Amino acid sequence: MGSRTFPSSPPVTIRRAVAQDAKRLTRLVRGSGAYAGKYAAAVAGYRVGPDYIEAHRTFVAVGGEEHGGRVLGFYALVLAPPELDLLFVADEAQGRGIGRLLVAHMQAEAGAVGLDCVKVVSHLPAEDFYQRVGAVRTGTEPANPPAVPWDRPTFEFRIPSE
Repeated sequence: MGSRTFPSSPPVTIRRAVAQDAKRLTRLVRGSGAYAGKYAAAVAGYRVGPDYIEAHRTFVAVGGEEHGGRVLGFYALVLAPPELDLLFVADEAQGRGIGRLLVAHMQAEAGAVGLDCVKVVSHLPAEDFYQRVGAVRTGTEPANPPAVPWDRPTFEFRIPSE
């Protein structure tokens, strides 16, 4: 899929991430309020590098002129096995439908490459979000200390065939 503009307020464009986005995406992950407090260790040293962007279908949501063309969120779709590996929306941009737009874009991307489902291992605070955007709860991913010392809910997006 190419660059697309989705109706929202304010306008947001979703485009393929490029290597130059790596530092911005890393800052978005590390600065996420969802990973504050007891969750901070999970992203403390996390890095979204140019190699990661190149290896996976990574897309960014970019704000319009009123946001100075800033990256407001992103997702990464791993094809084998199919998994939504990362999905982040900047704290100040949450509640505006950007996460929902990114999920819809991911589903369209997954369908375009012939996937019928996409797994998500959810961060605990994101569980309600995934349910609201149509993911189906499938189980629990056990803790993986020391980085992730808590169990996480797993979900699946079922991708309709075209």
